[in-house]
Amino acid sequence: MSQQRQRDKWLPSMPSASAIGRVFLIPYSGCGAGMYRRWPRRREGVEFLPVELPGHETRFAEPTYQSYQELAESMAAALEPYLDVPFAFFGHCGSALAAYEVSAELVRTGRPAPANLYVSSEVAPQDGPAGRFLTMDDAELGAELEKLIRESGGTPAPALIELYVEVLRSDVEVNKRYVVPDPLRLPGPITAIGWTEDDEIPYSTMGGWSACGEVTSVLLQGRHHRFLEGPPDLLEVLCTGLMARR
Repeated sequence: MSQQRQRDKWLPSMPSASAIGRVFLIPYSGCGAGMYRRWPRRREGVEFLPVELPGHETRFAEPTYQSYQELAESMAAALEPYLDVPFAFFGHCGSALAAYEVSAELVRTGRPAPANLYVSSEVAPQDGPAGRFLTMDDAELGAELEKLIRESGGTPAPALIELYVEVLRSDVEVNKRYVVPDPLRLPGPITAIGWTEDDEIPYSTMGGWSACGEVTSVLLQGRHHRFLEGPPDLLEVLCTGLMARR
């Protein structure tokens, strides 16, 4: 029973035994699994499973992670029971680095390897750290959180913003410390996803992912946060790239 509760911490929506594939969705910096609330649960037999991270949202009382590598070790162990069908990880901006690290952890430890890794709006590990958040003070980070909550369909409350700025600051510091000059090359494919109107991480800066595996590059229409909608063109990329490996 205690093992079941531990699994529930990581996956607010438990995997279905009937799924033909799974995409684990890692939250954006400072956010929890609820940021994927507008995504469908399933498409074409592939289920989309938001991951709840320690120190975030429903796990706010827990200590957060100090590195993407530390997070990857815990996440790989927690998700291992659900890697029995073709699976992939999706991460956007900073969480794309966490998605890469958990994929690398699975490979290093001899566990099942992902059928695909989806990295959206982020430079490769050896090319960072990068992004506006790295130079922002707490007031600026708070303003960004308010904007993100509104774009996610929520209403920001000042008291919550104050709390979540601490979480976002911790995530930003993890990103700052993430320096990987010689990343592990994954045996499976990577899909690098850029956005035409992205003024945070331009698509042109994502070429370095080819050092981490066999890369397919995809450019979708929209701004940096369009992924929050679970847009059909993005979902099609995720499903097609995953099931091609069956």
